[in-house]
Parts: sequence; structure tokens; C-alpha cells
Amino acid sequence: MHRSSRYALLTACILITLLSCQTVNRVVNLPTDTPAETHTPAPTSTPLQPVPVKPGDENPDEPVLITGDIPYTSPFFVDSLGEPFILLEDQTGFIRRDRTFVFPLASQAIGPVTVHPDQSLTYQLPLPSVPQGTQVDVDNDGEQDLGVQVFAVAYWSNTWGDPFLEERDGVGWSSAHASTIVDVLQENEIVGGTLIVWAPDDTQDFPSGFGADGLLFTPDDPTAPIPPGYNLIDLSEEPFRFYKEAQPEIDLVEGIGEINDYSSQTYAQAFDSLYEKVSREYPFTVEKSLDWEAIYDEFQPAIAYASNSAEFFRALKNFASSIPDGHIQLSFDPAYFYDRYGGGLGLILEELSDGRLIVTEVFPDTSGSRAGIAAGAELLEWNGGSIQQAISAVSPYSEPFSTEHTRRINQVRFLTRLPPGTEVEITYKNPDQTEPQTTSLEATEEFASLSPIIGQTDPIALPIEGEVLDDSGLGYVRINSFSGDYRMLASLWEHYIQGLLDNQIPGLIIDLRENTGGYTGLAYNLAGYFFEEEHILYYNSLYDERQGEFVRDEKPSKVKPAPLYYGGPIIVLVSSDCISACEGFAYALQETGRAQVIGHHPSAGAFGSVGLGQFALPDGISMQFPMGRPEKPDGEVLIEGVGIVPDITVPVTYESALQEEDTILQAAIQALFVALR
Repeated sequence: MHRSSRYALLTACILITLLSCQTVNRVVNLPTDTPAETHTPAPTSTPLQPVPVKPGDENPDEPVLITGDIPYTSPFFVDSLGEPFILLEDQTGFIRRDRTFVFPLASQAIGPVTVHPDQSLTYQLPLPSVPQGTQVDVDNDGEQDLGVQVFAVAYWSNTWGDPFLEERDGVGWSSAHASTIVDVLQENEIVGGTLIVWAPDDTQDFPSGFGADGLLFTPDDPTAPIPPGYNLIDLSEEPFRFYKEAQPEIDLVEGIGEINDYSSQTYAQAFDSLYEKVSREYPFTVEKSLDWEAIYDEFQPAIAYASNSAEFFRALKNFASSIPDGHIQLSFDPAYFYDRYGGGLGLILEELSDGRLIVTEVFPDTSGSRAGIAAGAELLEWNGGSIQQAISAVSPYSEPFSTEHTRRINQVRFLTRLPPGTEVEITYKNPDQTEPQTTSLEATEEFASLSPIIGQTDPIALPIEGEVLDDSGLGYVRINSFSGDYRMLASLWEHYIQGLLDNQIPGLIIDLRENTGGYTGLAYNLAGYFFEEEHILYYNSLYDERQGEFVRDEKPSKVKPAPLYYGGPIIVLVSSDCISACEGFAYALQETGRAQVIGHHPSAGAFGSVGLGQFALPDGISMQFPMGRPEKPDGEVLIEGVGIVPDITVPVTYESALQEEDTILQAAIQALFVALR
């Protein structure tokens, strides 16, 4: 096979799988908080007012249509393209500083978003002749006036219910992909951009500046008369510029989702920029006892020495691997992977709870099968040394890891992935033999054994699949991901929940063992179907450069009741592959006592939010670091470095390793029977 063909195959097999672990806390069109309720809001009645200014020849500048581009750099943004639209977004939530404000249905004037073949996005927003937003009096004159309606242009994607936004889709005001600029480290204050303001007559005033406190819509704002009809308010000038334009072009601001772009810098400059930011803003420096200066001194010389992309990538990989965090990711390099892991023995291994290392699968026409190694064989020695020492010496491609148990599992997985042509001497004992055998194997170019190692799943499988288990009558739902088409995920979930209720299924098993994360907001929305009241889960903190410390967002992440409620007992199945949003879902059910968790091992223990930690580096290399710090009310970090610890730990046995029985599933069934007594 030609070398470039090998790389193409490797990329197809590995890239999607490895990058899927990066998806966590979605940053696209971030509402300022999780919705307060879950029912569709009743329309807010606004008396229809006369059109104050009729567009046309008499008023050629009166706004009628807004168009523009929707720029994006975040790798997570494409997950929101299922049912995208543009919204004339009522800004009353910001004016009142009400982060639970529900957008009135009547106010939701929407327009189409066009996704072009090159994945660029444009929008069109026809303006209603009389908008139905909330009238707000913002002129600070001490008298009650009719007021104005204040809007932003914002990108949205519909996930729940009908084509319009409900509370689970988002509330408050947009902090990304909007015509406004929002400072997420300053209580989501609007600090720039463009507002669209509609005045019912010529007697209204509107703020013309931020005032002495630097905040908009506060008592010290200066004001000025605003013409009737639609007005565009440019907040980048002070006093603000009020103007009219029939068909203005307003490109949206990516905002919080924008990546940190160092791609135009030299290797050394880009690394210094990356280091400066992550050494200051990485959220678990204390918990992981990191000495950032020592880390820089160790890896900067290799960066400075790098004269080509391969050397730069290798130095970055070593740098990333030195920090024990499973959310630190580096883009896939097929040449790097092939040179170090492109050879295989055709063997899949698993370590049992009693310490034995077992061959669970042997692929045909590989060096392992030709040597006569059989499924069920125990590996005893590796190159004449202890098999345990051999495992401990492995550096998996998938590193770094937040937990030692996840590292160990991946070391076992990658023990048989070697540079092509490498020879190893293995001592093993097949299940039908009494005496060990020693043989030499050559790592040949084979990818058949690669998919099980990296956990590649069926590419056309639905993200959520379920059934009623025949023998027990219990419900079983497998959630493969919290990323992808959110609308599909929501619809599938409601389908299965409704089925559980209609058929009076007494208990439910939720299998998260192959779930590699996604959007935590969606995960908590799904969990809401198991609660009758809301629960605070945790708070998120981000580093504020102005204060020189991490600052907590006082609006916590919550799980809130959904329109349907399933009240039966629940068992959640986890593995070390359950990471990020997967862990958040399991945490929501375990921490509240709503479910028991069962597994061979804890989950991955990587839970820092990564939305703000996307980096573009030279030569098309990208990197990810967590930047958000999840905390309990007392400041203790949750999940990170520990994982979701099973309430019932099932040992890895010889039978379960060979998949003769799913011992975790059987344990879940037995636990549900106990709960149902």
C-alpha cells in the first residue's frame, strides 16, 4: 500500500473517533443559562400598534431586511446545523439582567440560514412591519413612557418542540453568534456590536452611551431622541450612532465560541502564546500539582529546535502528554501515528481484575493468528520481561488521561500497536494448553485490530437506541453520544421515554459505556425526564484576567423537569470511555440519588469545559485545553481526576473479557430487580 493511502485510511479510521472525545460543553449560540422551566411558554400579548413609518419611496432608508454572514471557527459549531434559523431576539432579558428570561413566542420573528457547499453560512431576516417584542422604557427620565422594543440579530438552532424556541432551547440573551458583543467574564454584559430598536412614535428616547459605569441600560446612561420605526444602533461609537438603512448587512460576531488563533505565528511564537494562556487559565493547576515554569523549560527547547511540521507536532505531543488531563487533545497526524503505531499483531487484549492479561480476539491472517495464539490465551511475558512492566512502559497515542485507571486500560489497548517491522518475543498459554509457549512476532501493517482499540462504533448507528429486554421486561437505552444532530437526539429520546410510559416499563438501564461526550446542556435536558423538581449540580468558574483569578458564574448548571416524567428505578452503565458530557449525565443521576451506577471501572474523569480552549496553531495543527472549572458550592472540583465511581463495581472476569456474557448488564438487571421488590 502506498504511504499516502495508508495515511488516508488511518485518518478515516481514527480522526473522527479521536476528535469525538473533544466535544463537551457546546459554545455555539450559548444562552446565558439553562432554561428555568421546560414547558412551551404562552404567547405574550402585545397590542398591535400602527406602523409608525411605512417603508418604500417615502422612506427609502426604513429597514426591511437584514442580511449577513455567520462566521465560525469553533469545531463544535457544525453540530448545531440541524435546524438553524436567524432570530430577531428580544433583549429584554439583558435590559432586566434576567438570565432566565423566556423569549415570547409572539416576538420570535425568524429568517432562513443558508448553509453553502463550502460550509459557510449566510442569513436573511425580514423585519415585521410591527414587531411583537417587549416594550421597555429605557430613557431614564423618571416618567412612564410607552418605550421601545430592543432586539439583536442572533443565530439559533431548534432542538425541542415546535419550530420556535422554548425554554430548553435557551433563555436570557445570546453570548455568541449575534449582532452584539458580549463579555462573558463580566456577567454577560453587552459591550459592543449592533442593536435593532423599534420605536412606536417620535417621542421616545434611547441610551446614546454606556455612561460613567460603562454598562448599558443603567440609570447613568445618557439618552437621545430616537426616530420612529426601526433603528440600527452602533454601540462601537460613543455617542452611539443611530441610523436607518433599508437592507443593512450585519455580520454576526462569533463571540465566546471563537478559537484562539495563533496559526500565523512561528512555531516558537505560537507555543509561547499557547503557554502564556494555558499556564494562566488552566483550571486544575493546583489539583494536578503542575509546575508550569518547569514544563516550559522542559519542552520549549524542542519547540525552538523544530524546523518542520513533523518536529513541531512531535514536540507538542510530548508537551500535551505531560499534563494528566483527558481533555487535552491534539489534532491527528497520520504520519506520526503510522510511524509509532501503524504495526499490529492482530491481537486485542484485556486485563482482568485478578491481574491476568488475556487475548480476547485474534484477527485472521495476522502475525498473532499465524503463530497459533488463540482467543482466551494468557500473555505471560513480553520480550523476556514481566508483562506488567511491559504494560506500564506503553505510551498510548490517546494520552494524556485524567485518571490512572484510564491510562492503564489504554496502555493495555496499545501494547500490541508498534512501529511496523518491530519484532517482539511473547510467552503465552492458550486455553487448551498446560505449558506456556514462547514465540517471536513481527508487527505488520494491519488496521483490522485498530477499530476495537480506539473504540470506533458503527458510523450509521443512531445516537440513541433502545429496546425492552425480552427475559426481564426491563427497558434498555444506549446513548452513544451527546453530540451530532441535537434535534434527532431530542426526538429519539422523547420517543423512548414515551414508550417506557405507554408500556409501563418498570425499570430502566441506560448504557453510557461507549459515550464519548458532547453538549452538556443537552445531556442535562435528557436527564430532566427523570426528575419532578430541579436540582443544582455545580457552578462553573473561568479565569478573569482583570481580576487575576478564577471567577465563579453564580448561575449554576441545573437539571430541570421535562414535559414527560419517568419515575421508575434507573441503572446507569459507565466505562473509562465515558467522558465529559457523558460523565455530567451520569453525575446528575447519581449525585441526586436518582440512579445507581454500575461498571468495571470509573469513568474517564475529564470534566473541565473546553469551549474556550480551542487553539489554531501553525501548519493546520489544532489543540484543545479545558478552561472551565466545575465546582461544588464549597469550591471542591467535581469529577475531574476521579470520574464517576460505580456504586456497584463488577470485576473483569475471564468470561466477561471474552464477551461470553455481559456481566455489567446482568448486574444491572439484578440491581433493578432488587429495587423493584
